[in-house]
Amino acid sequence: MKNKKIVMIFTVLLILILVGGFYGIKIAKSKQEETINEEYTPEEEITEEQSRQTIVSLYFVEKETKELMPEARLIDIKELINNPYEKIMILLMEGPKNEKGEKFIPDGTKVLKTYMEDDCLTLDLSSEFLNYDKTNEKTKDNIVKCIVNTMTELTEVNSLKILIDGNQNDEFNEVYTRRK
Repeated sequence: MKNKKIVMIFTVLLILILVGGFYGIKIAKSKQEETINEEYTPEEEITEEQSRQTIVSLYFVEKETKELMPEARLIDIKELINNPYEKIMILLMEGPKNEKGEKFIPDGTKVLKTYMEDDCLTLDLSSEFLNYDKTNEKTKDNIVKCIVNTMTELTEVNSLKILIDGNQNDEFNEVYTRRK
Protein backbone atom coordinates (compact mmCIF):
# COMPACT_ATOMS: atom_id res chain seq x y z
CA MET A 1 0.00 0.00 0.00
CA LYS A 2 2.77 2.40 0.96
CA ASN A 3 4.63 1.51 -2.24
CA LYS A 4 1.56 2.30 -4.35
CA LYS A 5 1.27 5.73 -2.70
CA ILE A 6 4.95 6.49 -3.36
CA VAL A 7 4.66 5.34 -6.99
CA MET A 8 1.50 7.44 -7.44
CA ILE A 9 3.13 10.58 -5.95
CA PHE A 10 6.24 10.02 -8.04
CA THR A 11 4.14 9.58 -11.22
CA VAL A 12 2.12 12.74 -10.55
CA LEU A 13 5.32 14.73 -9.88
CA LEU A 14 6.91 13.37 -13.07
CA ILE A 15 3.85 14.36 -15.12
CA LEU A 16 3.83 17.86 -13.57
CA ILE A 17 7.54 18.32 -14.31
CA LEU A 18 7.13 17.16 -17.92
CA VAL A 19 4.06 19.36 -18.56
CA GLY A 20 5.71 22.35 -16.84
CA GLY A 21 8.91 21.86 -18.80
CA PHE A 22 7.02 21.62 -22.08
CA TYR A 23 5.14 24.88 -21.46
CA GLY A 24 8.30 26.55 -20.10
CA ILE A 25 10.21 25.74 -23.29
CA LYS A 26 7.28 26.91 -25.43
CA ILE A 27 7.13 30.27 -23.59
CA ALA A 28 10.91 30.73 -23.81
CA LYS A 29 10.87 30.09 -27.57
CA SER A 30 8.07 32.59 -28.18
CA LYS A 31 9.94 35.27 -26.18
CA GLN A 32 13.10 34.56 -28.16
CA GLU A 33 11.21 34.94 -31.46
CA GLU A 34 9.76 38.26 -30.26
CA THR A 35 13.28 39.49 -29.44
CA ILE A 36 14.58 38.42 -32.84
CA ASN A 37 11.71 40.12 -34.66
CA GLU A 38 12.15 43.42 -32.81
CA GLU A 39 13.78 46.14 -34.90
CA TYR A 40 17.15 47.34 -33.61
CA THR A 41 17.19 51.05 -32.90
CA PRO A 42 20.67 52.52 -32.37
CA GLU A 43 21.13 54.92 -29.49
CA GLU A 44 22.38 57.53 -31.90
CA GLU A 45 21.49 57.79 -35.56
CA ILE A 46 24.45 57.48 -37.93
CA THR A 47 24.65 60.60 -40.03
CA GLU A 48 25.24 60.47 -43.77
CA GLU A 49 28.66 62.03 -43.21
CA GLN A 50 29.66 59.35 -40.67
CA SER A 51 28.59 56.55 -42.99
CA ARG A 52 30.90 57.87 -45.73
CA GLN A 53 34.04 57.80 -43.59
CA THR A 54 36.80 55.22 -43.63
CA ILE A 55 40.04 54.70 -41.75
CA VAL A 56 43.40 54.78 -43.51
CA SER A 57 46.73 53.89 -41.90
CA LEU A 58 49.58 56.30 -42.48
CA TYR A 59 53.11 55.40 -41.41
CA PHE A 60 55.49 57.85 -39.82
CA VAL A 61 58.78 57.59 -37.95
CA GLU A 62 58.61 57.98 -34.19
CA LYS A 63 60.87 60.86 -33.04
CA GLU A 64 62.49 59.07 -30.11
CA THR A 65 62.85 55.47 -31.25
CA LYS A 66 63.13 56.18 -35.00
CA GLU A 67 60.86 53.13 -35.50
CA LEU A 68 57.97 53.01 -37.94
CA MET A 69 54.60 53.75 -36.33
CA PRO A 70 51.13 53.65 -37.88
CA GLU A 71 48.68 56.48 -37.42
CA ALA A 72 45.00 55.92 -38.21
CA ARG A 73 43.11 58.72 -39.93
CA LEU A 74 39.38 58.96 -40.46
CA ILE A 75 38.65 60.49 -43.85
CA ASP A 76 35.64 60.94 -46.11
CA ILE A 77 35.41 58.28 -48.81
CA LYS A 78 34.50 60.98 -51.35
CA GLU A 79 38.06 62.30 -51.02
CA LEU A 80 39.46 58.90 -52.04
CA ILE A 81 37.20 58.15 -55.01
CA ASN A 82 38.97 60.07 -57.78
CA ASN A 83 42.61 59.50 -56.87
CA PRO A 84 43.18 57.65 -53.59
CA TYR A 85 46.97 57.47 -54.01
CA GLU A 86 47.35 61.22 -54.42
CA LYS A 87 45.09 61.93 -51.44
CA ILE A 88 47.02 59.51 -49.22
CA MET A 89 50.34 61.05 -50.32
CA ILE A 90 48.99 64.52 -49.48
CA LEU A 91 48.08 63.24 -46.00
CA LEU A 92 51.62 61.85 -45.61
CA MET A 93 53.14 65.16 -46.74
CA GLU A 94 51.06 67.04 -44.16
CA GLY A 95 52.76 64.97 -41.46
CA PRO A 96 51.48 63.19 -38.38
CA LYS A 97 48.79 64.51 -36.06
CA ASN A 98 50.45 62.62 -33.21
CA GLU A 99 53.25 64.63 -31.58
CA LYS A 100 55.42 61.50 -31.28
CA GLY A 101 55.77 61.18 -35.04
CA GLU A 102 57.83 63.34 -37.33
CA LYS A 103 57.21 64.73 -40.78
CA PHE A 104 59.63 63.25 -43.27
CA ILE A 105 58.61 64.37 -46.77
CA PRO A 106 60.37 67.66 -47.63
CA ASP A 107 58.28 70.84 -47.72
CA GLY A 108 57.17 71.94 -51.16
CA THR A 109 56.95 68.40 -52.55
CA LYS A 110 54.01 67.99 -54.91
CA VAL A 111 52.35 64.89 -56.30
CA LEU A 112 52.50 65.32 -60.08
CA LYS A 113 50.91 62.03 -61.07
CA THR A 114 50.04 58.60 -59.69
CA TYR A 115 49.15 55.47 -61.64
CA MET A 116 49.03 51.70 -61.31
CA GLU A 117 50.77 49.19 -63.57
CA ASP A 118 49.73 45.66 -62.58
CA ASP A 119 50.22 45.75 -58.80
CA CYS A 120 52.95 48.44 -58.81
CA LEU A 121 52.03 52.01 -57.89
CA THR A 122 54.09 54.72 -59.57
CA LEU A 123 54.37 58.05 -57.76
CA ASP A 124 55.62 60.97 -59.82
CA LEU A 125 56.78 63.63 -57.36
CA SER A 126 58.24 67.10 -57.82
CA SER A 127 61.99 67.70 -57.47
CA GLU A 128 61.49 69.18 -53.98
CA PHE A 129 61.21 65.56 -52.84
CA LEU A 130 65.01 65.32 -53.22
CA ASN A 131 65.54 68.04 -50.58
CA TYR A 132 65.57 65.54 -47.70
CA ASP A 133 68.34 65.49 -45.07
CA LYS A 134 71.15 63.66 -46.86
CA THR A 135 73.50 63.97 -43.84
CA ASN A 136 71.55 61.25 -42.03
CA GLU A 137 71.92 57.88 -43.76
CA LYS A 138 68.58 56.57 -42.44
CA THR A 139 66.47 59.49 -43.70
CA LYS A 140 66.04 58.16 -47.23
CA ASP A 141 65.32 54.66 -45.93
CA ASN A 142 62.70 56.01 -43.50
CA ILE A 143 61.04 58.07 -46.25
CA VAL A 144 60.78 55.00 -48.48
CA LYS A 145 59.53 52.74 -45.65
CA CYS A 146 56.83 55.21 -44.62
CA ILE A 147 55.54 55.70 -48.16
CA VAL A 148 55.71 52.02 -49.13
CA ASN A 149 54.11 50.74 -45.93
CA THR A 150 51.33 53.32 -46.21
CA MET A 151 50.57 52.61 -49.86
CA THR A 152 50.75 48.82 -49.54
CA GLU A 153 47.97 49.02 -46.94
CA LEU A 154 45.78 49.29 -50.05
CA THR A 155 45.07 45.75 -51.25
CA GLU A 156 45.82 46.44 -54.91
CA VAL A 157 49.32 47.86 -54.22
CA ASN A 158 52.19 45.40 -53.70
CA SER A 159 55.14 47.52 -54.81
CA LEU A 160 56.03 51.13 -55.47
CA LYS A 161 58.17 53.07 -57.92
CA ILE A 162 59.13 56.73 -57.40
CA LEU A 163 59.73 59.12 -60.29
CA ILE A 164 60.98 62.68 -59.96
CA ASP A 165 59.48 65.17 -62.44
CA GLY A 166 58.40 62.27 -64.67
CA ASN A 167 61.85 60.66 -64.83
CA GLN A 168 63.68 57.92 -63.01
CA ASN A 169 66.16 59.27 -60.50
CA ASP A 170 69.45 57.74 -59.36
CA GLU A 171 68.49 58.16 -55.66
CA PHE A 172 65.11 56.43 -56.00
CA ASN A 173 65.64 54.00 -58.87
CA GLU A 174 64.33 50.79 -57.28
CA VAL A 175 60.95 49.14 -57.21
CA TYR A 176 60.19 49.11 -53.50
CA THR A 177 58.22 46.49 -51.62
CA ARG A 178 56.99 46.45 -48.03
CA ARG A 179 59.62 45.91 -45.35
CA LYS A 180 59.39 45.67 -41.59
